[in-house]
Parts: sequence; C-alpha cells; structure tokens
Amino acid sequence: MKALSGYLKRIERWGTAIENAMLVMLFGAMLVLAVSQIILRIFFSSGFVWTDELLRLIVMWITLVASIAASRSDRHLRIDMLSNFLPETYARLPRVIADAFAACVCGLLAWQSYRFLQLSIETGDTVLVNVPAWIAYCILPFAFLLIAYRFFLVSATEALKGWRREAP
Repeated sequence: MKALSGYLKRIERWGTAIENAMLVMLFGAMLVLAVSQIILRIFFSSGFVWTDELLRLIVMWITLVASIAASRSDRHLRIDMLSNFLPETYARLPRVIADAFAACVCGLLAWQSYRFLQLSIETGDTVLVNVPAWIAYCILPFAFLLIAYRFFLVSATEALKGWRREAP
C-alpha cells in the first residue's frame, strides 16, 4: 500500500511539472508570435496570415491547461455564499453537491467535445493554413475529462470526510 502511495505521489509530481511546463511554453510561444507579428506589421507592412488564428488556439490551450491546474489545486472560481452563513460542519454538503454537479457538467462537456472531435475528423475540417482541426482541438475532451475526474475526487473526498466525522 505504501508503494502505491509513493507511486501516485510521483505521478502527481510529474503531472504538475508537465502542466507547468506546458503553461510556460505556450505563454512564451504566444508572446513571441504576438510580438513578431506586431513588428512585422509596423516595420515591414507584412505578417503571417495564420498568426492570429494560431494565437487564438494558443489562448484556448492556455485556458484549458490552466483550468486543469486550477482544478488540481482547488484554486478555481467558486461562487459560495452558503459557507459564509452555515457552520463548518454543514457547509460541507453544499460544496459536495456543487463539486459533484461540476464533475457531471465537465463530464458532459468532455463527451460532447469528443463528439465534436469525431465530427471534425469525419468532415476533414482544417485550421491555420491546412492543418487538420482535430489536432488543434484534441485538448478539449482530455481537459474536460481530467477536470471532471478531479472534481469527482474532491466531491467524494469531502463526502467521505463528512460521513466519517458523523459516524460513531
């Protein structure tokens, strides 16, 4: 059991490192592309046709990777009025319900984005100049599935904590 725990912690550390590295690389690429496009337009009256669309795709990827990271560390946006008025023991139930609902919504989004990806492959959609669109959008089902998984884990963990505390 201890070996499994160490293995899971190692996977979590690698996942965190990969998420952080992806965020840094995507943000750096976005900055370089945007600045180079501005310089090309101002000083040379030209630019790349595909840069604006690529920047929009990079912003989408940054948003999804950052959302994965936020759900990992429970630092996502939360609208939570009830916990300010309820005692701590009762404030857990609305959080469990909200996280379970978020897991269901993200699971549904993962399924629908997978269907969108299949449709994109079937129709042969392209982005940028001639890149298959499914390559640009492949992060959608993966990101939403991972976020749903993390919301489910938080919800289940909080529910078990509340159940154990009330059990004799």
